[in-house]
Amino acid sequence: MGFNSRIEWTTHTFNPWWGCTKVSRGCKFCYAEALSKRYGHDVWGARKPRRLLSDNHWREPLKWEAEARRERLRFQVFCASMADVFEEKAPAGQLDRLWDLIRQTPNLDWQLLTKRPHRIADSLPEDWGSGYQNVWLGTSVEDRRVIDRISLLVKVPAKVHFLSLEPLLGPLPDLPLKGINWVIVGGESGAGARPIYPDWVRSIRNQCLKAEVAFFFKQWGGFNKKKAGRELEGRTWDEMPVKRISVS
Repeated sequence: MGFNSRIEWTTHTFNPWWGCTKVSRGCKFCYAEALSKRYGHDVWGARKPRRLLSDNHWREPLKWEAEARRERLRFQVFCASMADVFEEKAPAGQLDRLWDLIRQTPNLDWQLLTKRPHRIADSLPEDWGSGYQNVWLGTSVEDRRVIDRISLLVKVPAKVHFLSLEPLLGPLPDLPLKGINWVIVGGESGAGARPIYPDWVRSIRNQCLKAEVAFFFKQWGGFNKKKAGRELEGRTWDEMPVKRISVS
């Protein structure tokens, strides 16, 4: 999977803006912050301005929608890799603009991932109802300290609820998976990456199998994530919530 996105579990990536504020241990080596600085944008922190994107950038998903309709396919869109759309400092008017764009692209499944699930309900459009058919809501959980994010997430109605356990920084032996449709697991990558252990990953995989929740193992990570690969017990795990792979 992946057209303009290098992320294994999506087709495209869209960012309504750049910038965020760190909130937990999983943010320590934030790749988005490092990338922003590499491009000369100082947009990280509660007091820093966010980087807004051009109108041409905002038109890209409309092209993906046209292609999806033409090919009779559904594309997944991760939003956002360079921001948290539910953060307190979301630029004025940009979230409303995003909801408008989502309404215009019914053949794109928007994967909205946040570390702030407590803010989702107050950030939804008035016509949300039981959830837009093309929006998946997810939250990041790196260890037990922030596991309460899961209960906050599932309180909000959505077509798909998903978890991103990346970077996985500790064991999660008792994941509350009721109401969860998809779990992504990945180790931290790059210089200074904190370790991930196979027992942690196997435990989560087994919990997902038992609960019949789609399981996606993204990477082992480390300094050389490509060399470390993404196989678990001799195979890759690429399950998606819309079509679960059968396991013998």
